[in-house]
Amino acid sequence: MNKVFVNATDALHDVKDGMTLMLGGFGLCGIPENCIDALVNMNVKNLTCISNNAGVDDFGIGLMLKKRQVKKMISSYVGENAEFERQLLSGELEVDLIPQGTLATRCMMSGYGIPAFYTPAGVGTEIASGKEIRNFNGKDYLMELAFDADFAIVKAWKGDTMGNLIFKDTARNFNPLMAMAGKITVAEVEELVEPGILDANQIHTPGIYVHRIFQGINYEKRIEQRTVRKRL
Repeated sequence: MNKVFVNATDALHDVKDGMTLMLGGFGLCGIPENCIDALVNMNVKNLTCISNNAGVDDFGIGLMLKKRQVKKMISSYVGENAEFERQLLSGELEVDLIPQGTLATRCMMSGYGIPAFYTPAGVGTEIASGKEIRNFNGKDYLMELAFDADFAIVKAWKGDTMGNLIFKDTARNFNPLMAMAGKITVAEVEELVEPGILDANQIHTPGIYVHRIFQGINYEKRIEQRTVRKRL
């Protein structure tokens, strides 16, 4: 099975309006830049996007929000994106804000094939509204459902043509969890090599989870907030 695609547009050719997409990254760290640009150019609409947050106004998922391509965001943080905040407060965008650990675990359970799990996070808050609560050993827990995503779109540092992936430093974040969880997982990588080149002991995501892979180009790798100390 050939998993290698020419570019993001080629790898995402069958993304349709109304689909649910997982997008890896945390802030602007480790986001699938090429794939997001391709989705913007493809102008697919009414998307449900599962991502820790939505980047900033002029980069990352923020570009999709600006074009009104996203009908619902499932996130743990509104972050520094003013347009995300504006659409949320005006009611233009449906937003499901959930605890970050719950977001990660729902991704993980999708990859494991486990449909639901119980967590104490959110008990006694608005997050618990409409959800089943069960008591275990004297403590209440919410039932949370695993995600059901059509595509998981991730970005890795290195990958091989079999789909094995290595993530670099903090850019690892949500990417490995989401890579396990999509019906179709698309990975863009900075460097694509032949099988056997990567050290098997360093691989974070085995190729069995990855259906499509391509080598990306022109990565900006923006910094969301730069903080430096004053010169002495």
